[in-house]
Amino acid sequence: MSGGAEAAGRREKIAVRREDDLLFVRLASPEKANALAPRMIDEIIEVYRYDWLGNGVRAILLSGEGRHFSAGADLAHLESLLDAGAEENRRDSEALRRLFESVLRQPALTVALVHGACVAGGCGLATAHDFVVAADDARFLYSEVRIGFVAALVATFLPLRLRGADIREVLLNPQFLDAGRAHEIGLVNRVVPAAELETAGRELAAEVLANGSSTSIAATKALLLDLLGRDLDQALGHAAEVNAAARATADCKRGIAHVLEHKKSPRWR
Repeated sequence: MSGGAEAAGRREKIAVRREDDLLFVRLASPEKANALAPRMIDEIIEVYRYDWLGNGVRAILLSGEGRHFSAGADLAHLESLLDAGAEENRRDSEALRRLFESVLRQPALTVALVHGACVAGGCGLATAHDFVVAADDARFLYSEVRIGFVAALVATFLPLRLRGADIREVLLNPQFLDAGRAHEIGLVNRVVPAAELETAGRELAAEVLANGSSTSIAATKALLLDLLGRDLDQALGHAAEVNAAARATADCKRGIAHVLEHKKSPRWR
């Protein structure tokens, strides 16, 4: 993404605006309930793969335009896959992989602001974020098995949010979860009145960014992903390397010096 592409503005399927150290991304295809058409997926990947943290953005907040956050896969695109061959299916699956990976690997803090329906791939997109703030009218559903599909990519990162029994519940017996139930099982971090959704997202980002170093947040995010699936010896070895590297960062030196001088943690924002 070029410097000019950083600027606020509307692409074909998403809109982006920057306010100081916050970046607001909005799914902008309300006539299709923000379904994840290939063009929208490509635009999201382009934005989330960019080094925003290195360019002064400390948090990205994603929302959906219109009545719903996202209805999941675009129906016209789904229809085109009925006669797809193995290679075409592989390319389509790899695009979804890049979508989720771009969100999961984005170094800046990420917050999804969900209202209305949040279904299938749209639900995966939201829950790949570090935090999910839900409006009280939000409803969540991993609907893949209902149509003979498999939520395979989502299953790789759901263990960061849900216990095993709840993963089985939401993937094997999919029912719409209201915001309250989604919060109970950990799919959602906060539930607020719909009118307060963006404000609540801002406040959550402000709280996290004030209390933690963005360098440390980015390293912790990467660590949590990289520990998945490792055996204990490998996990501890990798964690020791991350621990040692963190000690050499400017933020760690600043944090230790501040604690020694003031007997309290610094404010980072």
